[in-house]
Amino acid sequence: MPITETKKKCKFIKPDGTKCEAWAMSDSNFCYFHNPDISDKEKREIQSKGGANRTLILKEPLPELGLAEPADTILLIADTIGRVRAGTLDIRTANCLGFLSDKLLKAFEVSKLNDRMESIERIISKRNTKY
Repeated sequence: MPITETKKKCKFIKPDGTKCEAWAMSDSNFCYFHNPDISDKEKREIQSKGGANRTLILKEPLPELGLAEPADTILLIADTIGRVRAGTLDIRTANCLGFLSDKLLKAFEVSKLNDRMESIERIISKRNTKY
């Protein structure tokens, strides 16, 4: 059974009578900026940082993974997904790992094709020298 998450919109009504269209925080009926439980000072500090507070800084390096085969890359991707879901890995870092994983998988593919091509060329070369 799939996991469904019900999102709700902020309940704040603007002075012109329209509703705020932002998503409500998971534990509130309001978005971050309309949440009465968050002080105006804290909201101003967050705005002045320009979202810098959203970046997760890794307290320790991620464990080293040997990436010698395509299957190793699958483990890296699965590990990255797990860390993002757990909230321990910054989305930008995860995107970077995903991008680099894609490049690594393409390099594996090109290398494998190159090896096959060299093998075919050797076979053709041997046949040509026999005749």
